[in-house]
Amino acid sequence: MQMVIGTHKWSSWSMRPWLVARRAGLEVEDIVVPLRTLGTSKALEPYSPSSQCPVLIDGDVTVWDSLAICEYLADRHPQKALWPTDPAARAVARSACAQMHSGFQSLRGECPVDLSAPIETLDLTEATQADVRKMIRLWRTLKQGFGRADPFLMGQWSIVDAYFTPVAARFRTYNVDLSDYGDDGFASAWCALALQQPEFLEWERLAQA
Repeated sequence: MQMVIGTHKWSSWSMRPWLVARRAGLEVEDIVVPLRTLGTSKALEPYSPSSQCPVLIDGDVTVWDSLAICEYLADRHPQKALWPTDPAARAVARSACAQMHSGFQSLRGECPVDLSAPIETLDLTEATQADVRKMIRLWRTLKQGFGRADPFLMGQWSIVDAYFTPVAARFRTYNVDLSDYGDDGFASAWCALALQQPEFLEWERLAQA
């Protein structure tokens, strides 16, 4: 199995399924395509119909798009419980990932993932501040509904935690004080936990190599 990913320090979308594969203990060979070059799209053409990354290659099967890859890995390895096992919790987890997948454009644009950047405090625009508040509300919904007894967003670690780990990295890089946006401590605690996971630490080490 191979995963085509972008530059570690920038590629939040590659990070997500990569964390899932590593958490599941799967043997996956990384093919790294440098991002932000004139040849990036061309380099991705042999792997991806969209000329974007990430891409998972599993024998004759090619899966592109980070959420589709996560779904594929969960389907192929049900024993790993990458989604919550309860149907209601699983539906909510998928909803949260889909919301991240298509939303929070201002936060993503103003605070891009850059694991090589020094920590700096930004004056966030109103649109990005609204995104941060929305993120805190979403995480609270997950924690109060399904994650009260355990440390992760849905209780036990799941694809949801992988999906929001790049957000935790953004909040750290841009020194976002979550208490200014409705956090009573649970969101900051989850961010710290997510950034301490061995899979993320491995990704971060590769980003700084």
